Amino acid sequence: MPMSANEIEVLIKSALPDARVTVEDLAGDGDHYAATVVSEQFRGLPRVRQHQLVYAALSGRMGGELHALALQTSAPD
Repeated sequence: MPMSANEIEVLIKSALPDARVTVEDLAGDGDHYAATVVSEQFRGLPRVRQHQLVYAALSGRMGGELHALALQTSAPD
């Protein structure tokens, strides 16, 4: 079953409570999304580690309910 953009946002915010999260359904199919996540918790971390934190927040749904997620992550300016 596909995920909604809101479900993705809730999962990310539950793991990164300070995050500003924007999620866009790229194909309209509930399977392919782009997300921008800005969190102070990313400060000083390499981009790969930032992405790992977001994927961990999705609790194993990548590759199952969620087929593709294009990520942009950063610490706040």
